[in-house]
Amino acid sequence: MGELVERVDEQDRVTGVVDRDEAIRHGWLHRVATTVCRDAQGRVLVYRRPEHVSRFPGHYDWLVGGAAGVGEAYEEAAARELAEELGVRVAVRFVFKFLCRGAISPYWLGVHEAVVTEPLRPDPAEIAWHGWVGEQELQEAFRRWVFVPDAVDVMRRCPGRRVPSAATPRSTPPRT
Repeated sequence: MGELVERVDEQDRVTGVVDRDEAIRHGWLHRVATTVCRDAQGRVLVYRRPEHVSRFPGHYDWLVGGAAGVGEAYEEAAARELAEELGVRVAVRFVFKFLCRGAISPYWLGVHEAVVTEPLRPDPAEIAWHGWVGEQELQEAFRRWVFVPDAVDVMRRCPGRRVPSAATPRSTPPRT
């Protein structure tokens, strides 16, 4: 077995424990926790996924996260994912959750926010490039770069945010 997750129902109640790949393959609901990271100046972290990953290679994202483990609350999973992917230990604040139909499979998605003031140590297996952008730059990035589809869905649902209408890149994003 690979990564174990809790299978949940339409009300986010646990119904069992399954392998995450199996949950994805069968379209079973499970839990995922993500975090929007801001720096001390209020800028948002954006990153590009490596080209070698199986899911959305080379796509951009503004959410750091992953599956919640068995018995792990959304907030715990969000904080753990920040430590694993960015090498930082910071407090996360729950913002909202929703039943995300997902580009790969459906899942309950818990969205969090965190202020990150310590230096990032991104895991190169997860993050090929990263940068901090202001709100206007974030909107421009969504117009120009190809983002993970579920990140676009979260942008649409975030209070006070809007998604630019363009869905494909118009220029070459930074590749460092």
